[in-house]
Amino acid sequence: MLEKEVFTFLKLLKQNNNRDWFKKNKHLHDASKQIVQEFSNSLFQDLKKENNLDSVKVFRIYRDIRFSKNKTPYKNHFGIAFHRTKPLFRGGYYLHIEPGNSFLATGFWAPNKDDLLRIRKEIEIAGDDFIEVVEKKSITNSWNKLQGEKLKTCPKGFNKNHPSIEYLRFKQFIFSQKIDEHKLLHPNFNKWLKNEFKIILPFLDYLSEVLTTDLNGETIF
Repeated sequence: MLEKEVFTFLKLLKQNNNRDWFKKNKHLHDASKQIVQEFSNSLFQDLKKENNLDSVKVFRIYRDIRFSKNKTPYKNHFGIAFHRTKPLFRGGYYLHIEPGNSFLATGFWAPNKDDLLRIRKEIEIAGDDFIEVVEKKSITNSWNKLQGEKLKTCPKGFNKNHPSIEYLRFKQFIFSQKIDEHKLLHPNFNKWLKNEFKIILPFLDYLSEVLTTDLNGETIF
């Protein structure tokens, strides 16, 4: 399970986000990173079979500041990514650990041009099926509404009067939910997370099927 010292370290880092402080207190980072790594490995073992996961990654604490206006050198959070086994199982999960701003997210953050077109074509052809999945009560009750960046207008080549135009405008397809610190530190967090993954799995599997078939529903592999 996750330990409280991870949040203690992140709070201190937010107050002292500079290289001098970090160098003097790197042992705090290393201890927290180790806890998060063991935590992520435990989650991965619990989740990998039912969710077709092939790897888990804890992101580095160091920020790439080359093209950012924010020049603080370190992130104020730990991020964990769970990757599904490609090419048949698409999408992924992300767990964000930050004092006062922890959340769980899943879906398709940056679909490439071909994948985005294929998803939009599916919505164009079978919008009712798409809506049935993404607006399913069991999903929205836990994960809220589908979100993501959208076009301001209709995508090129599609009918602006299509009944599912709101979904056709999406460029990302993401579900997320906030997590409080108490839940993250609870001994039963693994069990809770396993259930949340089970709830959202029909969405990921639906779009996985879309992205691995052509417009006739025939597999492309």
